Amino acid sequence: MTRIRIDAVLIQAVIAGALSFAHLHDLAAAAGQSGWKAWAYPVSVDLLLVAAWRRLRAGRDRSSWTWFAIALAASLGANVATAGLLDLHQVPAWLRILVAGWPALAFLGGTLLVHSPAPAPVAPEPEPGEEPAPEVEMDRTDAPAPAAPAPAPAELAPAPLKPPAAPPVPPALLDHARSIADAHRSSTGEQITAATLTARLGLPAPTCEAIAAQLQLA
Repeated sequence: MTRIRIDAVLIQAVIAGALSFAHLHDLAAAAGQSGWKAWAYPVSVDLLLVAAWRRLRAGRDRSSWTWFAIALAASLGANVATAGLLDLHQVPAWLRILVAGWPALAFLGGTLLVHSPAPAPVAPEPEPGEEPAPEVEMDRTDAPAPAAPAPAPAELAPAPLKPPAAPPVPPALLDHARSIADAHRSSTGEQITAATLTARLGLPAPTCEAIAAQLQLA
């Protein structure tokens, strides 16, 4: 079971609020507002005061300070006026005008406080000699993955094709071709070419080229 703790500050607030409520009611009744209308005035003043205070706690707002001062002046004025400084049986005309115009003024202030945008929070200023906190950059999880590195040019180039292996040359054919090459060198003084050797032997060009290559190596 929850125990109710008696708080002296809470009791003091209830007493002060009740006295202020009664003073506003008495002043409104003296200014010609009878019945339920006299009881509605203190509610209107206190609600405007609370709404302006809540806006002030949310951030710095000049309009909230203005409406807070107006509601506080109305509450303090009623408390002072009912303390014997004002004859409640003969209320002056200017006070009757203020009391009669209060509902419209309170409605305007409450509407502006409720429907005006909330002030942006103000960052606390650093103390003298205190360095501001460094900004921390958050890593984004939705960033695209880095692209794969482009392959090196050597990877893109195709591997060189190996030349086809030379057909085997029989030793007898190689000796015959050597005798033709020696005869050609003796008669012309020049090395025989693969085309000439192909014409002399009447064999396929790849075979004659293989023979010419072996004769030059020899």
